[in-house]
Amino acid sequence: MDMMRLAPVLLAASLGLTPGLEAQAHDLPMSRQGLTPYNVRVEGVVYRGVEAVRLIEGERDRTLAHAEALAVLSDAMFEEGVIELDVAGAPRPDAPPDMRGFIGLAFHVQPKAERFQVFYLRPTNGRADDQLRRNHATQYAAIPDWPWHRLRSEAPGVYESYADMEPGVWTHMRIVVKGTGVRLYLNDQPQPVLIVTDPRSPDTGGGLGLWIGVGTDGYFANLRVTPR
Repeated sequence: MDMMRLAPVLLAASLGLTPGLEAQAHDLPMSRQGLTPYNVRVEGVVYRGVEAVRLIEGERDRTLAHAEALAVLSDAMFEEGVIELDVAGAPRPDAPPDMRGFIGLAFHVQPKAERFQVFYLRPTNGRADDQLRRNHATQYAAIPDWPWHRLRSEAPGVYESYADMEPGVWTHMRIVVKGTGVRLYLNDQPQPVLIVTDPRSPDTGGGLGLWIGVGTDGYFANLRVTPR
C-alpha cells in the first residue's frame, strides 16, 4: 500500500467549497495543528505502514450538548460533493465486550461541534456470527437530536446496514452528499452500502470532522474532498 496521509482542504475552502473546483488533497501535519478536538486527544502516528492521525478519547467537555468524540478540520467547509478517507477502528484492549470499534466521518459540522451528521462503522460487526449484528455494521446519525438508538427505535433498519469489514484494518469510506440525499460506499465498491434519502438534519453545509465512538482505537488517513 502506498503511503497515505490525512489531508485538509485548501485554506480557500474556508470560504466554502463551490462547484467546479477540482479534488484537493494536502498534507495534514501529524499533530493537533489543523484539527480542533472535542472530547478527544490527537496524535500523529504510523499505523500499518501508513502515516495517520490517531484519535484517543479524552475528558468530556460538559459545555457541549452531547458527549461525542471528534476532531474538526480547521477552515474546511463543505456543502455538496464527495468525501473520501481511509479509516481503521478497533475496540481498545480495555474496552467493554460490547464495544465495536466505532469510527467514521462527521460532515456539516456546526460551530463548536454543536450539531453534525455522521456516517460511521462498527468494524467488529462486519464478520460477526450473528446476522443481526452484521445488519448493524454501518450507521448514519444526526447529532445531537437523532443518535443511533433513536433512529433504530423509530425507523428500524433504515439508517444502518450490513457491510463486510474487519476491525483494525484500513477501510476506504466514500461519502456522497447531493441535494437532500447522502450515500456511503466502502472499499471502492460501485454500489452504496447505505442510502439515506431523508437526512435528519436542518443543516446543508458546515465543517468536516474525524469521529470515534466509545472504547475505540481509531486511525484516519488520506482525506480527499471533491466539491460539486
